[in-house]
Parts: sequence; C-alpha cells; structure tokens
Amino acid sequence: MNPIKKFALITNFNIYDKAGAAMKVAEELLSYGVDVLIPSVNKDRIFRMHKNRREYTYLPLEEVYTAADCIVVLGGDGSILDAARRAAPLGKPLLGINMGHLGYMAELETNELSLLKKVVEGEYEIDERSMLSVSVHTQTGGLKAESFALNEAVISNGSVARIVELELYEGGELVSAYRADGMIVATPTGSTAYSMSAGGPIADPNLNCLLVTPVCPHSLSARPLLFRDDARVEIKNTCQREKMLYLTVDGRINFEIYRGDMVRVTRSDMTTRLIRLRRGGFYNKLQQKMNSHI
Repeated sequence: MNPIKKFALITNFNIYDKAGAAMKVAEELLSYGVDVLIPSVNKDRIFRMHKNRREYTYLPLEEVYTAADCIVVLGGDGSILDAARRAAPLGKPLLGINMGHLGYMAELETNELSLLKKVVEGEYEIDERSMLSVSVHTQTGGLKAESFALNEAVISNGSVARIVELELYEGGELVSAYRADGMIVATPTGSTAYSMSAGGPIADPNLNCLLVTPVCPHSLSARPLLFRDDARVEIKNTCQREKMLYLTVDGRINFEIYRGDMVRVTRSDMTTRLIRLRRGGFYNKLQQKMNSHI
C-alpha cells in the first residue's frame, strides 16, 4: 500500500488517559517525520498539558478529516463508529487504537505504538467493511430522513422496555409480523455488537449479508434472519398502543418513527476502510476478545 504522510489524531481529549495516550501517538508519529493533524477544539487542552509542539497542525474538525491521509482513533468501537461516519464519505482509512473494553475494530493496543512505523512505510492492508443505507418513509412513500451505519439500525420503544408491533418485509414481500422489544438490522461488522447481545449470529465481516435480529421477541418461532446484501429490508411500525417508536443508527443518531412509517435498509455504496497490520484474521481476534472478557 502507499506510505502515509498525514495523520489525523482523533480522541476525547477531556479524558485524561486518552489525552495522554494521544500525545504519545503524536510523538511517535513525529519521530517518523510525518504530519500530525489535530482538531483545533483540542488546542487549549494540549497547551494546558504542556504537550504542544510547533509541528502540530490544528484545523477545524471537518478540515482535519479532509486533509488527512489516515484517521487515527483512540478509544473503543463507539469512537471508531463516530469517526467512520465522517471518514467513509471521504474514503479515508481508519486506524483504531483500543482504549475501550472489547475493541473489535481496533488494530492496535496502546503498548504497540512502534507498529505505527509500518503504516508510515506502507506496510499495511485495507479491510473494507460494508455499511448500511437507512431511510425513513411515511405511509404515502415520502422520505422523512436518511442516514448510514457501519454497525446497525435499531427500532425500539426508546428507554421504555415495552413490547412493540412490527412487520418485516423484503423486496416488498411480507416476511413476518413481530411482537418484540425491538428489531435490529446489522452488517457483519455489527454482528458482534448489539445484535450478538440480542441472540443474533456472529458473521464473518467478509460475508455479503444483512442480519435481522428481533429483540426479546414474544414468540417461540421468531428467530434471527440472514438476507443477501442486495436485499431491500423494510420494517413497518404497526404498533397500536404506542404512537411513536425510535430508530437509532449506530447508537448515535435518532429518528422518530410514527405509526405506519417504514424504515428501509439496504447496503450502502460507501464502505469503512480499516487499516490492518497483522496476519491474524477475524476469528483470531474474536477468540482473543471473547477469552479476555469471560
């Protein structure tokens, strides 16, 4: 792959451990003679830490993503999801450094910063992850909202644990009606997140599929379903008791779903590009993460 010379540094600088780790990453990168780009909103914090270097380039957040060749994210999978929303439309690759609990999408731990040299020298591979295109439509077919996701789209009653009623369609054909706490449509990447916790299968991220998992279904026959990635999955709010449900995209973006509204989920044209430095594949990482949290 091509050597990388401009690195964006993304983390929550208000958290002491993450700010300190980010400065170690910055020092490591500067030792290789590359450019380090940091969102200007963090400039004062770095000055108060007495860690500023004249070599740092401070830019508004959107410009950091545009100018960088690689986005280095320090945090858990949630932080990488946030960064993916900005990086995917620009085609910029992400390198995750784990500071969360599991960190399925992260490639490095904080004690492995010497491996950053491989990225600088082009000794890495790109792992392309499929994404979801998510849209909300009225009963008459009007478009209310649209978004995209790396992990999943979830329809639920929000913070109230109450059974809702939904209908699942594929290509316009009714698949099944459900009474459940909600429903998840996930990518293979998202199969190790909320979908797995709700009893869904774990899917190899290289599979071309969409996963649909009902959350706590009130039926013995309701099971997770796997669809081809060219499927058009639609979920209709048929709930009579609740006027409004909620659509949550990647745990961050929320939309209101009224009775009769339809949520449409298809594979997005965009992908999330993750930098990989190791030979061990998905199952090796899955085993390590699972065994470390038994």
